[in-house]
Amino acid sequence: MKAFFEAIQSLFVDFLFKPLDWLRSLEIDGYWGWWLANAVSWTMIIVCIKYMVYWCKELQKHQDNNEENQDTTAHSFLK
Repeated sequence: MKAFFEAIQSLFVDFLFKPLDWLRSLEIDGYWGWWLANAVSWTMIIVCIKYMVYWCKELQKHQDNNEENQDTTAHSFLK
């Protein structure tokens, strides 16, 4: 069982996180390294904002069509 968890550790540390280690070393190198290293974070922030706006628009669409049941007795366990 110990070998199984060591294999998982090796997979992540030796293979999957290598690009992130490279980005971290770039951040120390200078100005452009900082921008490149933080591009992953900025990309994730932009993607999250995009899908939050999409979700809010979908909720508003359902609200406008009166499709949402906001009655407190909509679920049997709330009676």
